[in-house]
This record gives sequence, C-alpha cells and structure tokens, in this order.
Amino acid sequence: MSANSDLLHRRNNAIPRGIAHSTPVFAERAANAEIWDVDGKRYVDFAGGIAVLNTGHRHPKVIAAAAEQLNRFTHTAFQVMAYEPYIALCERLNARAPFSGPAKSALFTTGAEAVENAVKIARIATGRPGVISFTGAFHGRTLMTSALTGKVDPYKKAVGPLPAGMYHLPFPIPHQGTSVADSLKALDFLFRCDIEPSQVAAIIIEPVQGEGGFYIAPTELLTSLRAICDQHGILLIADEVQSGFGRTGRLFAIEHSGVEPDLVTMAKSLGGGFPISGVLGRAEIMDKAEPGALGGTYGGNPIACAAGLAVLDVIEEEGLLARADAIGKTITAHLEALTGRNDILPIGAIRGHGAMIGFEIFKERGGFEPDAAAAKQVTTRALGEGLVLLSCGNKGNVIRILVPLTVSDAVLQEGLGILTRALVA
Repeated sequence: MSANSDLLHRRNNAIPRGIAHSTPVFAERAANAEIWDVDGKRYVDFAGGIAVLNTGHRHPKVIAAAAEQLNRFTHTAFQVMAYEPYIALCERLNARAPFSGPAKSALFTTGAEAVENAVKIARIATGRPGVISFTGAFHGRTLMTSALTGKVDPYKKAVGPLPAGMYHLPFPIPHQGTSVADSLKALDFLFRCDIEPSQVAAIIIEPVQGEGGFYIAPTELLTSLRAICDQHGILLIADEVQSGFGRTGRLFAIEHSGVEPDLVTMAKSLGGGFPISGVLGRAEIMDKAEPGALGGTYGGNPIACAAGLAVLDVIEEEGLLARADAIGKTITAHLEALTGRNDILPIGAIRGHGAMIGFEIFKERGGFEPDAAAAKQVTTRALGEGLVLLSCGNKGNVIRILVPLTVSDAVLQEGLGILTRALVA
C-alpha cells in the first residue's frame, strides 16, 4: 500500500465525509509553486491552497518573519495583552484601503469570521437587519455565511432554518441569460416585495466571484449598487477573501472598477499560509461597535500578523501586482490558442482580472451548455500528470487557475503544458 493510500484510509476512518477534499494525495513538502506528496511525486500547483498562496509556498521572507515572532511569543490574546504586529498590520492595511478617508481594521482568523463581523458591524452602524448578497456567491460555511452564500448544495442542504434577513439577487452572467439590468430589476422587486431599503444594512458582493465561477462583477453593476447604497443609507461590502492581495493585479479587486466600498473582508493570501482574516472599513463605521463587541481568542494571532506584514512587503518588493497581470496574459493567450484546436474539449468564456483566470468547458463547440463531468475529468487527468487544478462554478463546469504569483516562467509553462494534455478530447 502506498503512503497516499494508507493516509486516505486513515483519513476516511478519522474524519467526517462532510469535510471534502479535491485530491486523493497528501502533501509532504512544498516550495513556491511546487508540491511533493508523501509518495515522492512532484506537482505543479495551480490551486494555491484556494487562493491562499499568492506569495507561494514557504516564501523565505514570510517564513523568516513568522519564525522571528515564534521565538518571541505565540499568543497572549490581543484583548488581554496587545502587541505591535497587530497594530502594524492594521496600519499597513488602512493605508491601502480602496476608499477615501480614514480607515480602521479589525483582525480575525477565517474568511467566514471576517464576513460575519462585517455583517455585524454593518448592522450596528445602521441599526438595520437586512443583508443582500448574490446567487453563486460564496461567503463561508457558518450558519450566517451559509445563509449569505448563493448556493444550496452542499452549503445549505439539510441544515434547517438559516438566519433570517438574508436576500439574494441574480448575479449577472450574460451567457447564462442574466444581465446587469436583470440584477437591478430584481433589486427593485426586492425593495417593493420583500424588504424596504430602510431596513437593509448592507449589500455584500465579491468583485470577482470565487467558488461561483470566477465571474467578474461588471463595473456598471458596482457603480449602480454604490449609488443605490448612497441613496438609501446602505453599506456596500466588498468580499475580497479570494480576490484580494494581488491576485487580480490590484491589491483589492474592487479597485478595477473605481467604486469605493464601505467595508472590505479579507483573508486567504493575507497570511501567506498562516490563518488570519480581517475587516477593513471606513473609520466612522468601524468605530460604531462598542468595546468588547468585536474580537476573538485567536483573532490577529501574532505569528500570522508577522507573516501578513511580510506578505505586504513581498507584494511590493517583488512587483507582484504587475506579475499577476503578466501571468494572466500568458495564461489567457495559451487558453485562447487552445480554443482553435479540434482535439481539445470545447472550452470558452475565458475571463479574469490579473492572474485570477477561469474558463468553462461546454458540451459542444460554440455552445454554452455546461459540462461538469468533463471539468471533473480534466482535474483528475491533470492530477495524474502532476498538476493540482480545481474546478468550480454554479454549474460545476469552470476550471479556475490560482497559481502563486511568485511562480517561475518555466514552472508556469510546465503547468500549462499539463493542462493542455488534460484538455485533449
């Protein structure tokens, strides 16, 4: 029995099936954009821990910063005895806020925790209960964030009543038959049929949907939402958990639109592999919560804060915003070339900002009927040839690419070669 097979057997006996995993292999070590499994096989990583590793596996600067903090102390609880790395990271984030005016930040541990606290802050600041999100959205797996998430199976299936006051609008995807006008019309219906604007605390949107399929929120939609929020005193929350920290060629994906949010949720690549999340918001809104209303035992862990500061340094010093754009152009050009090959599965709807690239597999060339089974087959083939690749999408037919922004050109091309072979019909 291989080491992978043995661990899979142990995993199935020890861990509930509700915790899914995309591959039947187990990591032994990793560096930058490469992973080696417990049987010694090497993989090119196009998943990046689901957008956690924009600065790559074990970036030397991130590891050094974490190690230095580890040798000082690992935990005091910021609410008990505070520490400088938390303050310094918030200062750095505030300085890069994608909105004008003073900003403040609060740190937590997971993306779902960041979203929960953003909703909490919005409700406190407005005195209102309602929150609006979008179909296809993924905001987490807690009860609150599952309610906000725009997909039933598997996130809401059989979990019983979810928190009240959550509403959904259709996310505009033209080739699936939904336009920006449809989304705004649905919002008008919502205001007239289900909840008056004066009872809505916030609208939350991913500037680029993650699990939903890497669909980009059109600037027209974001601009309209900003105007509607301003008109009715509603807060606009940008969920940047997956799209943030250089992935799209900007520190935050919302910056592509020029639209300013009121609150921003952050996690994943903020910590460079260490668990940390946060809410960045306008200072006057963030200060509405009373002392003790925000926080958490592990929120803003000092080791993760040190890592986060190093991540921001690496993004700046290594020019990762420009690198994301360059990687994205390389990937997109490669995929566009594949669309003209008859020996490749029908692919199309290639899209993305920076290096957050997605494309779809359809049942026939020139059509838009999704082929989720083929997408699954592609990720399985890719793994067999040494490429970690993920699918996603509201119809399960999207292939997403989240290669670390620190990937070498050689490893990137190697991964694209494997992807091509996995796409052969």
